[in-house]
Amino acid sequence: MRWDDFRRSKNVEDRRGEGGMGGFPFPGGARRAGGGIGLGGLIIIGLIAWALGINPLTLLTGLDAIQGPGTEQTRAPSSPGQTGTPDDNLGQFVSAVLGSTEDRWNEIFAQAGARYRAPRLVMFSRATQSACGFAQSAMGPFYCPPEQAVYLDTSFFQDLQRRFGACPVGSKSCEFSQAYVIAHEIGHHVQNMTGILEKVREVQSRVGERERNALQVRVELQADCYAGVWANKQQSRSNFLEEGDVDAALQTASAIGDDMLQKKSQGYVVPDSFTHGSSEQRRRWFMNGFKSGSVQNCNTFAEGAL
Repeated sequence: MRWDDFRRSKNVEDRRGEGGMGGFPFPGGARRAGGGIGLGGLIIIGLIAWALGINPLTLLTGLDAIQGPGTEQTRAPSSPGQTGTPDDNLGQFVSAVLGSTEDRWNEIFAQAGARYRAPRLVMFSRATQSACGFAQSAMGPFYCPPEQAVYLDTSFFQDLQRRFGACPVGSKSCEFSQAYVIAHEIGHHVQNMTGILEKVREVQSRVGERERNALQVRVELQADCYAGVWANKQQSRSNFLEEGDVDAALQTASAIGDDMLQKKSQGYVVPDSFTHGSSEQRRRWFMNGFKSGSVQNCNTFAEGAL
């Protein structure tokens, strides 16, 4: 993956070194807080849903709740860390990928006559406080809607290689796997901006656990698809992918599928408990976005889509 020429985002808050307790990471998602999302998504839901090719009726009748592991209590975030582009190589990489997602989603939203508001990305070590509760490595990367912020303990990138076997250990192609993880969380921010996440919470509050899980899978797969859309747009812009990169991303999607994780942790699979999708589904929806470069191809809520 060639990222040297990516614009560096300044929307990075570096809290690494705060300390705290670590744990076994569970990959990705967005977390809900106890309070409302409060982004005014319903005001623009019809316009944005139409412009981006999402069925508004789907948004009004059946969407997943974005809910990660851990507490649902809303708490004040920690004291801010250093804001701007970090100087170290890993911080530069994260800032570059974030800058690329900002540029590409700015273009996509502008084409739809809408304005993209860039999220903040918080890098931390082991544990920190967020508006969605106490963030720990055990939760994996997540998106916190009230803050419009992605939380990332970058040690997760090492776990992708060594614990999950998500890409070849030490391979440069692992960089694209890492970029895919970031782009997936940015996909949740896009869902937040288009009003999906707020409607998701409303629907989740009215259904049982099985239905909540099934709907959450659809939201997570859509975020995978949006990550593919970003990769397509960036590839068209700068031909940044190298041999093995896409295969590494697909290997990552497979490694963090619910069926694969359940087999490793408990030796058997319980499909009704899936919250992110199977390995096959995660690969397929990432490729839907990557091959088409179109958000219209990311409607995971359509009947028979999965």
